[in-house]
Amino acid sequence: MHIVTVRRISQVFFATLFAWFCVVTTWGESWWQLRGWPANWFLQLDPLVALATLLTTGTVYSGLLWALVTITLTALLGRFFCSWLCPFGSLQHFVGHVMHGGRSLEHKVSVNRYRQAQVVKYYVLVFLLAASAGAFLGKVLRSHGSLPLALVMAAAATALVAATVRSTGMVKTSRGKAALASALGLAAIVGAWGSLESALAASLQTGLLDPIPLLQRSVNLVMIPLVDAAGSQMTPTPRHYEGAWLIGTVLLVVLLLLPRFPRFYCRFLCPLGALFGILGRFALWRVGQAEKECVQCGLCSRYCEGACEPAGEIRSSECVLCMNCLDDCHHGLMTYRTQPSSAGELPLPDLTRRGLVLTVASGVVAVPMVRLSGLLGANWNPGLIRPPGSLVEADFLKRCIKCGQCMRICPTNIIHPAGLQGGMEGLWSPALNFRIGTSGCQLNCVACGQICPTAAIRPLSLDEKLGRGVYAASGPIRMGTAFVDRNRCLPWAMDRPCIVCQENCPLSPKAIYVEDVFRAVRAGVMAVQPVDGSSLEVPEAALALLPPAHVLSSGDYFVAKSGAAGEERRRIVDQAGTRLSLSEDFPWQTPLETGATIAIQVRLQRPQVDLQRCIGCGVCEHECPVSGLRAIRVTAENETRTRKHGLAL
Repeated sequence: MHIVTVRRISQVFFATLFAWFCVVTTWGESWWQLRGWPANWFLQLDPLVALATLLTTGTVYSGLLWALVTITLTALLGRFFCSWLCPFGSLQHFVGHVMHGGRSLEHKVSVNRYRQAQVVKYYVLVFLLAASAGAFLGKVLRSHGSLPLALVMAAAATALVAATVRSTGMVKTSRGKAALASALGLAAIVGAWGSLESALAASLQTGLLDPIPLLQRSVNLVMIPLVDAAGSQMTPTPRHYEGAWLIGTVLLVVLLLLPRFPRFYCRFLCPLGALFGILGRFALWRVGQAEKECVQCGLCSRYCEGACEPAGEIRSSECVLCMNCLDDCHHGLMTYRTQPSSAGELPLPDLTRRGLVLTVASGVVAVPMVRLSGLLGANWNPGLIRPPGSLVEADFLKRCIKCGQCMRICPTNIIHPAGLQGGMEGLWSPALNFRIGTSGCQLNCVACGQICPTAAIRPLSLDEKLGRGVYAASGPIRMGTAFVDRNRCLPWAMDRPCIVCQENCPLSPKAIYVEDVFRAVRAGVMAVQPVDGSSLEVPEAALALLPPAHVLSSGDYFVAKSGAAGEERRRIVDQAGTRLSLSEDFPWQTPLETGATIAIQVRLQRPQVDLQRCIGCGVCEHECPVSGLRAIRVTAENETRTRKHGLAL
C-alpha cells in the first residue's frame, strides 16, 4: 500500500472522528449524545492551546497534556499533524484537490511554488504568543525587582536569546541577532527597574486563528445548525447563534481562496502550522532528495501541499508530510529518512530582524492598549453576562480559546459567541443571550463547565451552583440580576395584568414577588343602572373606553363603589353589550341604586425583584411577553465571580 493511500485513510478517519465528536457534543441521554465521548480530544492534542495557556496562566489544564504526544511525534517525524490528523488541513486538501485535479502540470507547479508571504504565519504565531506572555513577563519582573539582580537577569537573558537565535538561524545577520538580544535585555532591565511590569497583561487570543478551535467553532455554530435546521434530528428545535454569520464568513472566505491558493490557510495564516514548522526543525525524520541528480521534471511539486520546493533546497519548516512527492517522483529521488536532503535544506523561515522585534513588541503592547478602554475596570459592560462558573474576566480571557464547545452543549441555546460588547479581546467568547433559545439557564445544568477544555468556565457541581450542602454559606452562583423596566412592564406602564415573570421564576422561594394594586381603567367613574344584584348596565358611551369583553371577564377586572363600609369591589365575570355580570361570591353590603357611580378597576400584580434571591438565570427575561426589548432584563450586576460588580445594599 502506497504511503499516500495510508495518509488519505488517516485523513478520512480523523476528519470523520472530528465531525463525530462535534455531533456528540449534544445534551441528551441517547447513546450518540455526550455519554463519555472525548469531545475535546482534538483541542487537547493542539500544542498551541497548551503553550498559550501555559504562558497566560502559568498552568496547564490536565487534559491539555495530550499535547505532549503531538510535540514528541513532531520532534521525531516532522509536521505530520498537518496532513495526517488536522481536520481543517484535510478539508482544504480535499477542496484544493477537487479544484486543481484536472489542470495542467505547469498550472499545478505554479500554484504550489513557495511564496514569501508564507512567513506571515510565523509572525502571527509570534504576535499571539507575545500577547499571551505579557503577564508571565510581568510576574517574573515583579519577583526580581532589585536593579542588581535585574542586571544579572538581563545579561543572562541576552546571552540566552543570542545563543538561541544563532543556533536556529531565525534571523539572518549577526547584527540582527545582536539587535534582538539587546532589545530583549533592555526590556528586562527597564521592566525590573521601573514600573513596566504593572502595565503588562496577558490575553489568550490564539483561538481566533488556531485551526482546531476555528474549525470546531465553525462546525458547532454554523455547519451543524444549518444541516440540522431541516430535520431537527440533533436538537428538538433549530439552534440559532448570534453573530454566526461572521464565523461562517471566515470559513467561507478561506474555502473560496483555495482555487487560487491551494491550502491557503495552512500556508499563509495558520499559527499552529508555524509552531509545527519550528518544532520540525529538530525532527529526526524528514523528506528530502537522495544522493542522485534531479532532472527537474517538476512532478514532485505538482501536488506539494506545503509549497516547500522539494525539487531544490527543501524548506523543511513548510513540509507538511503529505508524501505526494515520494509517490510522484518517477526516479526514486525523493525519500523520507533521517539524513538531510542531498540538495540542501532551509530548516527555518526567513524572518527579518525588524519584523521579529516589531512583532514581539506589538504583541506585548497590544493587550495593554486594548484595555485602555477600561472594560475590565470601571467601564465594564453590564450587558456581557458569562456562563455560570466563569472565572473573573481577566482570568477568563487568559483561558478561553473561543472553541464554541460550551455554546454547542448548552441545552437551552442561550450561550452565544460574543461580539464586541466585551472589547476585541472578548470576540467569539461565550456570552449569555436570554432572548434566543428555549429558556434561561437551567438550575440543574452544569454542562458548560464540564465541557470547557481550558477551565475558563470551571466545572461546577450542582451543590455549588445552587448553594447547597457545604456551599450553603456562600449561596448559589449568581450570573447577574434581573431588573424590571417600569417603562415597559405591562402592569407598571400599561395597567395590563401580567405575572409571567413571577410565574416562571424557577427559584423557591421565588426571586420575583408581586405587589397588588387596583387602578381605575380609562373609562373612569360612571353612573350605572342596576339590573339585579349581580348585573348592571353601563352607559353606551363608556364602551369605547372599556377593555374588550374577553379581557373584562378574565378575572382581573372589578366594579368598585364607595360606601359607608368603605370601598367595595365585585369581580366582573362577563360582558354582553352594555351589561356587566358580576361574581355572586361577595354581594354588595349596600345595594346599588339607580344612577349610582362606580369605577371599573383592574387588579395589577406589579413584579418586584428580590436582589438577595435572584441569580440571573434569565428565565424571566426569556418568557417576558414584551417580545422586543424585554420589560425585565438580566445584567451582570451582582454576579458572584466579581465582587466589584456587586450592588451596594
